[in-house]
Parts: sequence; structure tokens; C-alpha cells
Amino acid sequence: MKKAARSELFRELPAVDELVHAPDLAALSASYGAAAVTDAARAVLERLRQEIASGLLDEAALKLALGGLSRAIEEQLRQALQPSLRPVINATGVILHTNLGRAPLAESALERIRETAAVYSNLEFDVAAGARGKRDVHVERLLCRLLNDDNATSDVSTIVVNNNAAAVLLALNTLAEGGEVIVSRGELVEIGGSFRIPDVMAKSGATLREVGTTNRTRVSDYERAINERTRLLLRVHRSNFEITGFTEQASAAELVELARRRSIPLMEDLGSGALVDLQNFGISGEPSVLDSLRAGVDVVTYSGDKLLGGPQAGLISGRPGLVARMRSNSLFRALRVDKLTYATLEGTLLAYVRRDHNAIPALRMMGLTKDDIGKRAEKVATQAKSAKLQAAVIDGESVIGGGAAPSSVLPTRLLVLSCGDLSADELARRLRACDPPIVARVEDGRVLLDLRTVFEEQDSLVVTALKEIAS
Repeated sequence: MKKAARSELFRELPAVDELVHAPDLAALSASYGAAAVTDAARAVLERLRQEIASGLLDEAALKLALGGLSRAIEEQLRQALQPSLRPVINATGVILHTNLGRAPLAESALERIRETAAVYSNLEFDVAAGARGKRDVHVERLLCRLLNDDNATSDVSTIVVNNNAAAVLLALNTLAEGGEVIVSRGELVEIGGSFRIPDVMAKSGATLREVGTTNRTRVSDYERAINERTRLLLRVHRSNFEITGFTEQASAAELVELARRRSIPLMEDLGSGALVDLQNFGISGEPSVLDSLRAGVDVVTYSGDKLLGGPQAGLISGRPGLVARMRSNSLFRALRVDKLTYATLEGTLLAYVRRDHNAIPALRMMGLTKDDIGKRAEKVATQAKSAKLQAAVIDGESVIGGGAAPSSVLPTRLLVLSCGDLSADELARRLRACDPPIVARVEDGRVLLDLRTVFEEQDSLVVTALKEIAS
């Protein structure tokens, strides 16, 4: 294309103001606002200028493009204003998938948000007294019922901060700033997002005192390390790994006895923090919050959006005197949560109080049997199969995720998919390109879907997506 001819093509492009005020864009301006339409028009025209400059558009192609300007601007608006945070279908079989938002919320939690978020609420107002109240009360009363259930745990207080790392930070800063915290070398864990216990401890103002070895730490190691600067004994759940073989770990009971004898508080960072006995779901070795408190642990920190099945939050439960000190720490205000988190936690905890564990999606998924999942998988396979798409059902395993029960698996049935000459990676990519995106597993060159983590009402969406990919 000659340079002169190219300059003629540039002159064919309308001005932004002329384009925005065209009658066929009036509806878009009414829906999206004039400013958004103007930005979209600029983006579309700039794209056309670049295509002219690179020689991709000749006179005929430009004429065609100009005839579809309104549609192009509408598509630009749709893409620009589409929410970035969007629903996906989790077909990985990882129940508490950190990258996919961890625990889905119970309907009762969503209902509490709908009831209180759009209007004013008594977040920090005592209605009866007509005076300022405390936001903690909305969930502490429920946790009191759940955790103060026997003589062994008859006096437990709880506060809430924005995640478990914040809970650990607040507890360490309150109880051990300027002093030493004794912890086993085998418990100096790093979990997702480069969250390391030693780093959090350093930020808290406490000094780390490592004892034992990576694989073996006895209660005598803790006792020998106690000195006049010791402020706290710390026990940390190993989260997303386990040590096997020649190992030894001081039990909670042994550390409780030592803490009592030496008058030093014992804190346990559970990480996930279940409120139910997971052995009911065939999962062993994962202590609950109540287990730790019954054993005599003074302070327990745990997450809200993992095994508890609620929103992102960090909960600190323990002896009222110690928890009161954390509540009065100036860090607590910086780390506290908002009304949405309290509403969501309250709705989640109400399900526990009613003992309606099936209402909590993460627990419901854990409770699904292999046969339950297999029947659904067979149905999806039958409906989605075609000459191009092959779908089979095989035995497999689901995992809890979220740093909980790293060695435990749940038996499941998996959909194994192949589609024409598409590679497994390409098929997985096309599943992610669906609306809503479907996130699958790729193992040994195969695409696997685990319906344990797919809501049953989403099965039809999976079938529709598979048919579209195979069409």
C-alpha cells in the first residue's frame, strides 16, 4: 500500500466526538454512561489506526470495519466492564482450593449478608442500652456455645481478625513482644504465598527460639530452652506436609503439662481449624479446635475459610484473660474485620449451632460417597459423549486442600476426557475458556474432572461446555 493511500484511509476514520454522539450509540451511552462509551470508542479507533499503519487494512476491509463500529464498541465495553472476579467451576477435586477462593459459602451465610449489608446494622451498637457496643459479640456468642460445651472448655473467648497470619501476628505480639517464643524446628513451616512462621514471628517483635531437630522434638527440648526471657510455648500445625519415618513430636498434653508447671502460656496455630470431628468423614489426624482447647491449650489460632467453611478470617480462641489482652492491643484495630465478614461468619456458625453440617458446602463435599459421585459422572459422560469426545469414568482420589490433612484422601470417581486430536493441555485450556470457566486436572497426559467439587446444579453446565468444545 502506498503511503499516500494509507493517509487517505486514516482520514476515513471518524472523530471520537462524532462517533460517540451518533444515534446508534445512544442506547450504549444510556446503559454504560458517556465516559465509558468514549473510552471504548477511542480504543476501537486506535486499534483501527494500528491495523492501517501495519498494512492489515485496505480500503475494502476498512469500509467493512467502519460498518461494524457500533458492534465493535459494544464488544469493547463488554470486555472492559466485565468483572475480573468471576465464578468458575472447580472440577479439580481439591475442596479447599486456595487459588479458587477456598471454601464456598453456605446459603445461610449469604442470607446474613443480604439481610445486613445493604442497610444499617448494629455492628457496634448495643440496641438495648442505646450505646456503643462491641462487634465481637455477633460471633463470640455462637462460638461460646460451640466451644464451651463441657467442663474442660467452660471459659473460652474468641476474637476475629482478617486472616490466620494476622491472628498469629496479633497473638505473638501481645503475648511475647520483646521475649522469646519456643517452637520446634520441625514446625517452622512455610505455606502458600510465602507465609513463613519465622517471618511472622520476627514482625511480631518476638524472638524465635528453635528446639529439637527437623524430625524429632521432645518435650524435654522445650523445657531445657526455657529461661527468664521465655514468654510463650508455640505449637504449629504442619499444614501442607507431613514428616514420616524416624520422627517424634511433643504431644499437646505434654506441652500443656509443661506450660502449667512453668506458668508459661501455650499457643497452638492450627491453620485450618475444624469445628467438627473429621473422622466422621473418614479423615484422621486433623485436630479440631475443641480438641486443642480440651487438651488445655491456652490460645488457639485458626482460619475461617478452610475447614470451618466460612469467609476469610483469622480466629483466636482461648483463655479470656489472654484474649482480652489481644483485644486491647492497638494492632487488633488494624487487623479487625468488617461487617460483611461478621455477617458471613455468623451465618456459617449458625449452621454449626443447628448441627446442620450439610448446609456448609465444604463439609457436604467431604461427605459425598464414591458412589454418589460415580453416578453423576456416568450421567455426564453419557450425555457429553460424541463421535469426537470420549469420556470414561475411573476410580480416583480427592483431597481436602487448604493445608488441611495433607496425607488424607477421599475415594472418588473421575471423568477422563479426550477430544479428537486435541492435546490434554489444549483441552484443559478450552475448558477454562468456557463461560463459566471449568478448571480441570491434567495428569499423565489426561484431562480429569472430579465432580466432588462441582455443585450438582453445575453438572448440566459441564455437559453443555463439553458439547460445545466437541462441536
